[in-house]
Amino acid sequence: MPNTIQIRPIQQKDNPIIHKIIQTSLESFNLDIPGSAYFDPELAQLSSYYGERKYAQYWIAEQNGEVLGGVGIAPFSEDGTICELQKLYILESSQGKGISKLLMDQALAFASNHYKACYLETMGKLEVACMLYEKYGFQLLEQPIKGSDHSAMDRWYIKSL
Repeated sequence: MPNTIQIRPIQQKDNPIIHKIIQTSLESFNLDIPGSAYFDPELAQLSSYYGERKYAQYWIAEQNGEVLGGVGIAPFSEDGTICELQKLYILESSQGKGISKLLMDQALAFASNHYKACYLETMGKLEVACMLYEKYGFQLLEQPIKGSDHSAMDRWYIKSL
């Protein structure tokens, strides 16, 4: 089916495309600042970053060969019980079409097989993202969990799996 959106694991060829999607999205919200994912050292090589970690994965949403966005799950807590939902970004032209839901479903299904809880960090001004996370049962925390790398974030959520 030519118009079907496919969710698949990231491949090396996707690295520059998803890197651009993430940075362009952050720029559109003036979040191209230190303490955001914009400056994450692994951003240019997400396939390697996720491929080198146990119980980690990054998925790409693709339609007709075009990368539309992606999402990742990686370990967060030292004891291995909490993962982090990371880098959920969609091309602006593809937003509002249910792609985030497809990616969230894939990521949380994977996470539930390996972790007891899923954590995420975001910004309050990303209102649509916050609504999506709350719709999926994420609970707002008063502060980040110890070990957080993104100091510019002002919303922290957790969900039991």
